[in-house]
Amino acid sequence: MMKENLNISFFIPSVAGGGAERVTLNLAKGFIKRGVNVHLVIADYSGALVSEIPAGCRVVNLQSRRVLFSIFKLVRYLRENKPLALVSALDHANVVSVLAKVLSGSRNTKLILVVHTTFSAAIRRSKNCRTKILPLLMYLTYWKAEHVVAVSDGVADDLCKSIPYLKTKIRVLYNPIVLPEIFDRAKDRVEHPWFNADIPVIVSVGRLSKEKDYGTLLMAFSLLIKKTPAHLVILGEGKERENIEKISRELNIEDFVWMPGFVENPYKYMKNSSVFVLSSMYEGLPTVLVEALALGIQVVSTDCQSGPREILEDGRFGMLVPTGDFKALANALEQVLAGSVRFPAEEFDSRKYSLENCTESYYDLIFRGRERA
Repeated sequence: MMKENLNISFFIPSVAGGGAERVTLNLAKGFIKRGVNVHLVIADYSGALVSEIPAGCRVVNLQSRRVLFSIFKLVRYLRENKPLALVSALDHANVVSVLAKVLSGSRNTKLILVVHTTFSAAIRRSKNCRTKILPLLMYLTYWKAEHVVAVSDGVADDLCKSIPYLKTKIRVLYNPIVLPEIFDRAKDRVEHPWFNADIPVIVSVGRLSKEKDYGTLLMAFSLLIKKTPAHLVILGEGKERENIEKISRELNIEDFVWMPGFVENPYKYMKNSSVFVLSSMYEGLPTVLVEALALGIQVVSTDCQSGPREILEDGRFGMLVPTGDFKALANALEQVLAGSVRFPAEEFDSRKYSLENCTESYYDLIFRGRERA
């Protein structure tokens, strides 16, 4: 059995409603179920997922509005708590984790950095100066980590091209996405009238950010409804809301688009949709795509780097279209809604994304060479 004083620490900037944050909370839940002491270290204790922090998890709030400002508090935490491992998610938090470990002198703490998105695509499309210097910071710091986890083969390949020396450190571990509760929550009734009508509903879920490319989705939808009646529901919140609403008005489709913001239970909307759509310019391993397939929904996705092609097995479980091509996206949605193409979502094997299997993979990575519980 493990010694009681050993703990695993997960470090994230906040508990915002993003995929990386949700995955981290799921991992924490998986380790708690295995009897491991878990600390959730958060730079800023805020965000839509506060209520989903698992019971039995010790929350450490560093009270820092920016991740960079949390570095010395994280140093103090590492010195005082001496965790067996620090698992960090999101690249800017990963850099801070490396610096904090070095400054703390915590040689016995195993550092595991998790990369959730296609690194080169994110940097290439960003106009943020701080993001532009991130590749250099990653190159200078990531070698200090014991392991770098890529959430898909595509993310791993991209990282190896960008930072070649990481080849010996990278491990591909899928995210724990498919939890039993998503099936229970999918059974909840949807009160919105669109879901109780004969007109098909298209659902998309994700942060309202530029990389999700909702502009292309809206243009595709405006073409689609000229040929067939449909409604579009976009679940999520973010900085691009105003711009997305503007595009919707300019296309004169605002009466057919509903954007309720972040919702506690997206699964009931997904389960009752006619098709799930992902319009992203880049991803890592899109959580919502796996969830949609696990719920048995027909899927249309952009063939972006990376994750969709890997998840959909080269188009076996859903239709793939080029990124930024609204005509191709509209055509794909039309075919799926018309039933002229159908994908065997019921054959999708979600076990590799289960909480148990993914926790086991991380457990092996952390405790390899130690007595197993």
